[in-house]
Amino acid sequence: MRLRFVKKNLLILLGVSFIIATIMFTTRVLISEENANVVNQENMLSDEMTFQYGSLPELKKSVYNANYKQTVLNANKYPAEPKLVLVIQVHNRPDYLKILIESLENAAEVQNLLLIFSHDYFSEEINKMVQGISFCRVLQIYFPYSTQLYPNEFPGQDPQDCPRDISKDGALKTGCLNAEHPDSYGHYREASITQTKHHWWWKLHFVWERVQGLQGYSGFVVFLEEDNYIMPDFYHMYMSMVGYRKSSCPDCDVLALGNHNGLADFAKLSDKLQTTGWMSTKHNIGMGISREVYYKLMGCNNDFCTYDDYNWDWTLQHLSGICLSKPVKVLVAQGSRVLHTGNCGLHQNKEACRPELALQKAQESLQLAKDYLFPPSLVLTSSESVEHKPHMKNGGWGDIRDHVLCKNYAKRL
Repeated sequence: MRLRFVKKNLLILLGVSFIIATIMFTTRVLISEENANVVNQENMLSDEMTFQYGSLPELKKSVYNANYKQTVLNANKYPAEPKLVLVIQVHNRPDYLKILIESLENAAEVQNLLLIFSHDYFSEEINKMVQGISFCRVLQIYFPYSTQLYPNEFPGQDPQDCPRDISKDGALKTGCLNAEHPDSYGHYREASITQTKHHWWWKLHFVWERVQGLQGYSGFVVFLEEDNYIMPDFYHMYMSMVGYRKSSCPDCDVLALGNHNGLADFAKLSDKLQTTGWMSTKHNIGMGISREVYYKLMGCNNDFCTYDDYNWDWTLQHLSGICLSKPVKVLVAQGSRVLHTGNCGLHQNKEACRPELALQKAQESLQLAKDYLFPPSLVLTSSESVEHKPHMKNGGWGDIRDHVLCKNYAKRL
């Protein structure tokens, strides 16, 4: 009897052991398969995002493939839909871009963001920097008409293009390509100058029309540049401004989360708002545009693309009073949540750039402002008349080839 009892227990023990062993083996296999899948996904992602820099044809192919595939980094890590989209226009200032990325990483609730980096210069250094971001979703798009891709032909600088300062009579005599089309001041196009406006307008089209992840997105897209620096409460301020607009300013077309005053008087202005007409020199930093406003701007495609000013923001101000049914009304954060770190611009010697000084200044400003971030509510303190303020156009956009390419972005995406 005792022997049978022991035998029975032994059989039960063996059975339990077999079950445990099976479970452990199965779990190990599943974990191994899961790890293998992760590795495979990482390898697939790596393959998808590999750029070929060896030749112009390879680089062009890489650009078009990336724009078609639209690989979103960190999508598995942050599966929720983004609550705010930031679009960052990137050229070739990696030191400033690094400063922006660091400010983004230190921002509160950054996991709610989708960062779209729009590039018109393609390098391993910049791609590696952007693809190293792990704190939120990231998508890279690439301007396919970059002067880097067309170094010796339009939209780059063709060797047969007219020199900038030649007279029209002289240009006609030499037979240079664009002799018939100087700008309003008698100057001929410079590819490096026209590229920024081209890139901005293409980017606007591509983000709203072609980025697959934004098809159901109903929020604002906020536009930044590589030499910007955002404050830690940027997202908090955005959500507060959206709430204020919904309740108290439904006719506000655009949000301006930044201004060019730095953090002067930030203690007094942190929670203050203003409404006014959109102005290039004041509201072109940290500008939020809704899909509705985008559609309105598309109705001005011809006017934007033929207006003789190489600046996208001055052109936008022109549209505000001439093409749109009413001037653009903007809701402004008087305490800027975006700082401009760039201490060398389009027309300045790049050797004079001092990004380390720009970072130091931004950090010092932030230290002074930190006690006044995250205001619990916002107050409107100024409501200026919304009217068009004409300006003298800057030229640089007289070439008919620029007009045609610009107008056709919606078809060429």
